[in-house]
Amino acid sequence: MTEAYATRTLCGWGRLNPAACRVYRPEGRAALGGILAADTGGGCIARGLGRSYGDPAVNEDGGVIDMARLDRMIAFDAETGVLECEGGVSLEDILDVFLPRGFFPPVTPGTKFVTIGGAIANDIHGKNHHRDGTFTQHVLDLELLTPRGEVLHCSPEENADIFWATAGGVGLTGIIVSARIRLQPVETAYMKVDYQRAPDLDSVLAAMMESDDQYQYSVAWLDALASGKHLGRAVLMRGNHATRAELPAGIAEPLAPARVRSVKTIPFDLPGFVLNPLSVKVFNTLFYAKHRDAQGRIVGYDPYFYPLDGIGHWNRMYGKRGFVQYQALLPMDGAEGLRQILERLAASRRASFLAVLKCFGEGNPGPLSYPFAGYTLALDLPMRRGLPELLRELDAMLLEHGGRLYLGKDAVTQAETIAAMYPELERFREIQARLDPEGRMASSMARRLGLIAERGEGGHDGA
Repeated sequence: MTEAYATRTLCGWGRLNPAACRVYRPEGRAALGGILAADTGGGCIARGLGRSYGDPAVNEDGGVIDMARLDRMIAFDAETGVLECEGGVSLEDILDVFLPRGFFPPVTPGTKFVTIGGAIANDIHGKNHHRDGTFTQHVLDLELLTPRGEVLHCSPEENADIFWATAGGVGLTGIIVSARIRLQPVETAYMKVDYQRAPDLDSVLAAMMESDDQYQYSVAWLDALASGKHLGRAVLMRGNHATRAELPAGIAEPLAPARVRSVKTIPFDLPGFVLNPLSVKVFNTLFYAKHRDAQGRIVGYDPYFYPLDGIGHWNRMYGKRGFVQYQALLPMDGAEGLRQILERLAASRRASFLAVLKCFGEGNPGPLSYPFAGYTLALDLPMRRGLPELLRELDAMLLEHGGRLYLGKDAVTQAETIAAMYPELERFREIQARLDPEGRMASSMARRLGLIAERGEGGHDGA
């Protein structure tokens, strides 16, 4: 029986390059193999909640498998904190069910609207990478439906090469049917946060190096329009999960704070002139002035981890042309490259409403996993004339200083750039080709960046 599909126009969260796709919405895991086997032309890719900024979960003129209904919680061990769930379960689901029991995701990005399958496929990171690594480093094992219809049990010990290729492999090794994840125990749903202003880039980097080991979570907001002696001025927001003893009197339910819901919604695309250098400069000035140094401030987990989740459709603020999130990673000795990127950005007068700096610890064995020890800078840049050309300049600076881009965010870079940034790309291609000799997995990103080895006749690898 051929699975039904609907033709829909899809794009990433940055809303660039929308494409017509054949979208399947299976009721359960039993249908997945049939979709992969039956779909012809263009291959297939799994899609979660669509929060990747670029095109890893878009497949122009091909198949896209919506994982929304594969969202069952399978088992939970309260003694160890190990949760087994299907790939369509989201971080929001986990928070809703398990935070009241005293458990929190081991790693979370800046939105909770991310599925477990997407978290592994993009090997997401958060404010705690310097201490806790990436999401997949807290995955005990997973079940992977390969493109040939075989279900493989993968872990760091069993089928380890496939496990790590899946971590950051942007869905191209197969479909993550389920996974076992170790959640972390917490006493409260609140954070104890220290705020510190840094007047320039040297100050913020020095502060991170000196004291990040005191905090499980560390992030710095940067004023990307500041220049001269104020280049890189920032507000550091570093914290730990608050204990019950640290909460102020009057909090009756330590594990149930008032949740921030999407009570505010941007109902339509804002005009392009709203986010301009002047308006963003005013915002940056006010933000820096407001966040004075403060120690031990108690805040709910939602505003600390997910400040934008309280605004529905916030990506509409960038207008109908969309935006690029450019996330650059530079090694520990690449501060000069970071300075060059910020100087070029400030000189361009491109208004980045969001500019976030984090410190990374050591990477993991995933050939396409993004992090390594260094500094990562994320910038939200409205799509305007000349932006792709500017980003090519920034790419060249990254390459000069040994840096790389994050596949989960990229939307515009080129295949040769990614090949230079990811020296183990060929190893990933070999593993992927072994799992998918018939070329059943595909995405717009895979084609754009050459992530999959070319197939010759009979499904063999091309020359």
